[in-house]
Amino acid sequence: MKMNLSRREFLAAFGTVAASAVLAGCGSSAASGDSGSKDSGAAAASDDKSATATKKLIVGFDSAYPPYGYVGDDGSYTGFDLELAQETAKRNDWEVQLEPIDWDAKDTLMDSGAINCIWNGFTIEGRENDYSFSGNYMINAQVIVVKKDSGITDFAGLAGKAVITQTDSAAYEVLAGEDADKADVAATFASLETIGDYNTAFMQLESGAVDAVACDLSIAAYQLAAKPDAYAQLDEKLSEEHYAVGFKKGDDATAATVTETLKAMDADGFVKDLCDKYADQGISYENWCLA
Repeated sequence: MKMNLSRREFLAAFGTVAASAVLAGCGSSAASGDSGSKDSGAAAASDDKSATATKKLIVGFDSAYPPYGYVGDDGSYTGFDLELAQETAKRNDWEVQLEPIDWDAKDTLMDSGAINCIWNGFTIEGRENDYSFSGNYMINAQVIVVKKDSGITDFAGLAGKAVITQTDSAAYEVLAGEDADKADVAATFASLETIGDYNTAFMQLESGAVDAVACDLSIAAYQLAAKPDAYAQLDEKLSEEHYAVGFKKGDDATAATVTETLKAMDADGFVKDLCDKYADQGISYENWCLA
């Protein structure tokens, strides 16, 4: 659920800003200078939307990204990463807000403060300079999934085929040129298409609209667990990488707090139990790498 200012809250905030502006304009003494300094400090504090400052973790996630974040059978948001986020907030006495987002808009939402973290099978490789990150907590890879009866067994078999992946995904970045060797593979495709979510991508694969899906290993494992007779994963991998929690660049304090909390959750067995809970959806404790 998104939180917007009511008209009353907006007017109150506007009045406060206007009053501060009048006072700053009228003051001419050392006292007025002190007032301006205090106002500037208050404004700076109010601009800090981090969980450390606000005691509220606003989690941006793709609600069609099982098993990390999705809509459960009861209509509520659930998933491996969302449960990690909820437990992390609980242990730090933070409120938690799960905010489903348009993946393409994640950076705009982070910059505006509408969310203050991205926790959703978020690949760190290639994004190191764009966010402040927690420690890497999960090993991942990018792989190719095809229909089981397609006859495609390796990258060479994808020549002349239609391949689809999620917009702005790690798989797309690898195929679109991040890795020269994999870009050469992509050059043999009939097409490399993108789509908003992986659930729809796999529906297109199942219907025959495309020949293959390039996706995270965890997504592939989830889909194969759900439909083992429908899909097959190629043995070759596009890349190997890691998941971490992303925060606004400079929010190192929250990133460090989350990292230490995740380590504690692993030490007391919470992480192992959660991995076991999602094992039938492709999550494995063997891939946890934060200690």
